Amino acid sequence: MLSFIRKLFISKNTNKLERPLPTQGISMKKFLIVGLGNIGPKYENTRHNIGFKILDFLAKKEKLTFESNKLGDVTTYKLKGRTFILLKPSTYMNLSGKAVRYWLEKEKIPLENLLIVTDDLNLPFGTFRIKTKGSDGGHNGLKDIQLILNTTKYNRFRFGISDTFSQGKQIDYVLGEWISEEEKLLPKRLEKAVEAIKSFGLAGITNTMNSFNGK
Repeated sequence: MLSFIRKLFISKNTNKLERPLPTQGISMKKFLIVGLGNIGPKYENTRHNIGFKILDFLAKKEKLTFESNKLGDVTTYKLKGRTFILLKPSTYMNLSGKAVRYWLEKEKIPLENLLIVTDDLNLPFGTFRIKTKGSDGGHNGLKDIQLILNTTKYNRFRFGISDTFSQGKQIDYVLGEWISEEEKLLPKRLEKAVEAIKSFGLAGITNTMNSFNGK
């Protein structure tokens, strides 16, 4: 009875009983890459949607097509014996955790093979910070993922969008579109981001952090 109880946890904010992630039948060669963003044309080219933008860049480069599925748009990329499930949640940023958990379970992917791609105000434009754990840093998408997965120990790939906004203008800045100078620099940074994602699956998180952090 005690072992059964240990497998369950109660979400502090929702008071809902959550079941643990599956541990049987998982594939160590399958990876879930989640780009965070908000759905809809008005958000498409905003800073907050860099997660979507990076996955779209990868899909276009590899001639992949996203298809609408449960809780998100999904496509599959295969490389050197690895399978990358690319997910753009359709739940909106603040409810990203539900989609992440569903696809981890559906595809039987271990938590250590999850990579969340998101924006970061605390990093200079285009800078990468890849980590295996940490706080949500005030990011609502990461906050919801942490809540639903009941852990801060999951891989995240933060893409710097800088913090060049006036006091009280943070939301407008994050949901604003890239300026022309950033637009010119984005393609090379997106290319580098795709390299980092591939490295995550092929070389592992530690090697990827060593190769791409701060670059």
